[in-house]
Amino acid sequence: MIYPSIDDLLKKVNSTYTLVCLSAKRARQLQNGTGKLMLEHPRSVKTVGQALEEVSAGLLTYKK
Repeated sequence: MIYPSIDDLLKKVNSTYTLVCLSAKRARQLQNGTGKLMLEHPRSVKTVGQALEEVSAGLLTYKK
């Protein structure tokens, strides 16, 4: 099973477009080294997966 599930992620954001934009921006920050990873032990080794895990954990917020 894929973690985090899309259903859990969509409970945190209002649309799939917002989810994609938010996770892409966060993954870019992690990749460039401008952002610090907020999870202690992420399941994923890739930055996009780590960003999605942060969204699922409620660690990322956004403005509408």
